[in-house]
Amino acid sequence: MKKSKAKLEGMLNSLSDEEVILMNALSMSVLKKRNIVRTRNIVGDIGEYRVIAYYNATPNEPKLQLAPQGTQNVDAISRKGERYSIKSISEPSKTTGVFWGLKNPQELESGEKDNRLFECVVIAVLTEEYEIKEILEMSWYQFLKHKRWHKTMRAWNLSLSKRLREDCRCVYSILGSTKK
Repeated sequence: MKKSKAKLEGMLNSLSDEEVILMNALSMSVLKKRNIVRTRNIVGDIGEYRVIAYYNATPNEPKLQLAPQGTQNVDAISRKGERYSIKSISEPSKTTGVFWGLKNPQELESGEKDNRLFECVVIAVLTEEYEIKEILEMSWYQFLKHKRWHKTMRAWNLSLSKRLREDCRCVYSILGSTKK
């Protein structure tokens, strides 16, 4: 991988700015044709693609398929019908994208409850090269425990804290697979 990266980087550095921009557009087109990405959210789409590929190739992990595009908060569905929300984080970020469709803090304070939107959240931590560094999995109830309100977005997200990591099942780590 390092030789390929150096070779491609050398080729890109020899191109003009306009050619690099065109290469990016062409790369996105190829990624879409190969069904690796579905939207312009390249980090999220590649994370989903890699998580699903990892689960499907790993014995004793659920076999997943992409949820229909536009399905809110559900990115993959297992053969048993379990709904998975996959959030990707590209280093150095420590915060996921937001989860829509949940009650806001005021509604929760008044006693309203959230409807269960999915069974599991999977967090894919990606390197700068979009390789999987870590895959963490949590249940709906763990998600409710760790979700944090994002005032600007007016929705919930997760922060990769030590406490969150301790509550998650580590499905994969670049340092060695350690399952709970």
